[in-house]
Amino acid sequence: MEKILIVVDMQKDFVDGALGTKEAQGIVDNVAAKIEGFEGRIFATLDTHHADYLETSEGKKLPVPHCVKDSDGWLLNEKILYALSEKNYRTIEKGTFGSTKLVEEIAKAAAEGEIELELVGLCTDICVVSNALLLKAHFPEMKIAVDASCCAGVTPKTHEAALETMGMCQIDILGAQAG
Repeated sequence: MEKILIVVDMQKDFVDGALGTKEAQGIVDNVAAKIEGFEGRIFATLDTHHADYLETSEGKKLPVPHCVKDSDGWLLNEKILYALSEKNYRTIEKGTFGSTKLVEEIAKAAAEGEIELELVGLCTDICVVSNALLLKAHFPEMKIAVDASCCAGVTPKTHEAALETMGMCQIDILGAQAG
């Protein structure tokens, strides 16, 4: 059984940049430790926007430019990048909350044999939940888990709501509840 870790959007803009929060900063060490102790394939998603972000549907609803490709805020947090540097990992750019490219990569891995997925990262209530539910919809029999101690939401309340939603959709919730 192969285990795959999906590190969702642990980018500077979500940790301590344009959309950073103290809760996001508070999970960095947990996520780095999870990566360092993980044996297996890792995918790291990168929220990726462009100069026209404010003209997009998302930009009109969240008018805070963030994760603009090749900007400092688009890069992975330094501790996360360091933890990944010794691992077998691949980045996947995504232009919206959930990634169909991630689904394609997991489908390729599943064709090679049985796999289990674990998701960690930011934000629990937007991109983590979107990717977890997208994966569950495509792979209903696959074991999918989210480590709550390695996730943070926009607010603690919406973090908890996303965890509850994922749990109701038969995604396993691991770890102590972060923020």
